[in-house]
Amino acid sequence: MKNKQITLTFIKPYAFDRREEIFTIIRKAGFDIIQISEPSTLSKAKWEMFYAEHKGKDFFENLVNFMCSGPIIAAILEKENAIEDFRTLIGSTNPANAEKGTIRNLYGNAKMYAQGKPANAIHGSDSVENAQKEIEFLFPGFQVVE
Repeated sequence: MKNKQITLTFIKPYAFDRREEIFTIIRKAGFDIIQISEPSTLSKAKWEMFYAEHKGKDFFENLVNFMCSGPIIAAILEKENAIEDFRTLIGSTNPANAEKGTIRNLYGNAKMYAQGKPANAIHGSDSVENAQKEIEFLFPGFQVVE
């Protein structure tokens, strides 16, 4: 039997009003929500820290400004093979390329995305290391146990 794994997600400002529908899809896909944040709007400085690895890239300013445009809600998810399975569930970063039925296909906005606004509905950690780092950032004090 595989070990359970945790990952981090957050619903972005563009899809915030659809959060209940999105969390229903996540639960139906077999993920346990082990912690969920209060809705919050983070400062520009916080988003710059969160996305620091992208600083200097052409999309960085648009990404940070978009993330400041409204509230998000974050959650720590648990499931066997959580990171890979969640990335499959949410689909390609660009909603126009996301497989039919994925969260980004259903709730992302390809037109806004093409205009440089990351309106792809949802974030999902892309590795164990990033999941741990992102959880510690958005859920200070949460103990990530391997």
